[in-house]
Amino acid sequence: MGAGPTDEAVAEPHGAAVVAEGLGLKGPRGWVFRDVDVDVRPGGILAIEGPSGSGRTCLLLALTGRVRPTAGSAGIGGLRVPRAMAAVRRISALGPVTGVSELDPALTVAEHLRERVLLRRRYDTSLGGALRALLRPRSERAAERRLRTDDALVAAGLDLAALPKGARTSVRDLERLEALRLSVALAFIGRPRLLAVDDLDLKLSDAERAAAWDLLRSVAADGTSVVAVCGRAPAGIDTVRTADAPRRAGRTEAAAKDTTEEGTADALAETGRA
Repeated sequence: MGAGPTDEAVAEPHGAAVVAEGLGLKGPRGWVFRDVDVDVRPGGILAIEGPSGSGRTCLLLALTGRVRPTAGSAGIGGLRVPRAMAAVRRISALGPVTGVSELDPALTVAEHLRERVLLRRRYDTSLGGALRALLRPRSERAAERRLRTDDALVAAGLDLAALPKGARTSVRDLERLEALRLSVALAFIGRPRLLAVDDLDLKLSDAERAAAWDLLRSVAADGTSVVAVCGRAPAGIDTVRTADAPRRAGRTEAAAKDTTEEGTADALAETGRA
């Protein structure tokens, strides 16, 4: 472990360092995860390994300020969790997270991108800034939106021309890897210092899984830190593993697993408040 997190942001590259010590989350049904130590440099990649229901998604959300831990502490870009969770949310962005930031299958790729740009403009701009923005020529504002969108698409490696109907392709018609790239592009419209991705290797072939990891390596190489949930990370990736579902005295292994998954559901329900 390196030095513990501090309350003040420190001078560092664009990516946010991710540091945690003894991090844990306990719900009404027991521990979701506990005793997690992490030390990842700015622009690094952290893989969270573990079986489904072991609290790995909740750990991902805790490291991005979306779930409040009940034990230990973390520092994201020099900002302390849980004290500065709102600030951590401003410098981090979620890719695909089931039940939290899922794509809408009824929308097209273009509609998702346009909606995200409009939302980011709303949340990134103060009232005075919003008024000044409205006074700018419409063409200038449109050019800025296109530039932000194009930069995000390049970062995610998503080629709209290669999609079945281009930008008018519905999300329901995207391949799993294409949907992952779109989710990453949407996250990058906010130009985050930390990108979080859940279930990275879910339903991917070996070749697609390799492409997904290449995408995350490219994101990190450009300076953005990455935290990704997966079944198994490639060699050379910093990894933390959530414990298997606990086996409790007098209970079957399946019952213990159900309890852990219920605790995860409790924590995810709290995420909406963030």
